[in-house]
Amino acid sequence: MFATRERLEENELVLLAPYATKSRYSRGRVYPEAEHAYRTAFQRDRDRIVHTTAFRRLEYKTQVFVNYEGDHYRTRLTHTIETAQIGRTIARSLMLNEDLTEAIALAHDLGHTPFGHAGEMALHDLMREHGGFNHNAQSLRLVEQLEQRYPDFPGLNLTWEVREGIIKHTTEYDASEAAGYDPQSRASLEAQAVNAADEIAYNAHDLDDGLRSGLIEPRELAGLRLWEEVCEHIGASPYLFSEMDRRRAIRELINLEVTDLVNTADAALAAWGIDSCDAARRHPVNLVGFSPEMTAKNRELRLFLQTHLYRHFRVMRMAVKAQRLVSELFRAYLEEPSQLPRHMQQLLGERDPYRVVCDYIAGMTDRFALEEHRKLFDPEERT
Repeated sequence: MFATRERLEENELVLLAPYATKSRYSRGRVYPEAEHAYRTAFQRDRDRIVHTTAFRRLEYKTQVFVNYEGDHYRTRLTHTIETAQIGRTIARSLMLNEDLTEAIALAHDLGHTPFGHAGEMALHDLMREHGGFNHNAQSLRLVEQLEQRYPDFPGLNLTWEVREGIIKHTTEYDASEAAGYDPQSRASLEAQAVNAADEIAYNAHDLDDGLRSGLIEPRELAGLRLWEEVCEHIGASPYLFSEMDRRRAIRELINLEVTDLVNTADAALAAWGIDSCDAARRHPVNLVGFSPEMTAKNRELRLFLQTHLYRHFRVMRMAVKAQRLVSELFRAYLEEPSQLPRHMQQLLGERDPYRVVCDYIAGMTDRFALEEHRKLFDPEERT
């Protein structure tokens, strides 16, 4: 005996909270498809995302440190996996749909450029007169159009709920237009869980990588309320801080954040009497979020990272080099499109050349972008 799709859908109705998104009631796909025998619609979406070229490329895309800086720093892929893991923990605790949460989390960074936010800023500036560039919109573009894996439709033909979660992925520093996806409504609670998981993941792993790299010294964190709370919980001092202390501290940081989030969200859902998906969507603010105290502590930590890590001269040097490299690639392809691969040249007659070049560069890994730049600009490099 095995669990059929129908059995799994029945389990969702019984086990999940009334406000959780149920796969049986999905708004469906753009192109009708027969349902799978033993996977729900959201499980199927998750699997399709994992098998994309864009997902595999995340392994060699920058989070903070470029790939060649070392093998132990986070990449877009490891960040995505950490976000999915934290998201599933949040979803399970709040009795939300874990499969939908995981699918959104695994897709949320597919549209990121090489070299992290530096690459995204460069492409946005270059595309300013041609629709701009936003990695959330690019993630949606990938799953709706650019990934060509099926003969009967473009993209992955994901469910409406996963696509909505991608385009409504929002943080304090990042938001996208959600035209076509009920822009006046809140995202699903599962998508809100991914937003929070993303923030928890990058706060924790950017701090971890900053400490590991030596760009941040533990004593510099003294005075940050969240860090002092972490150190108190693990019994460590910022002035006598070992490698094991760092690992314990990052675990405790994630634990404190997730615990605060789950308790706060659970209290909010009860206080507002949220009893359905629609009620959650109609609510004027997100219901899955941190307490005011934790929000303030996170903002304090994020400001510290902005000053001491993201603006560190070593990181800034790479960011500036990356922006210059992306800009030079972009202009070189536009000025002489015959330098593009043949399959990209074929698209020039169908689409705006600026968007074709933008799509091509956005899909590059750090390593491939560096190789392409050498081939185009170094006379001694073989093409």
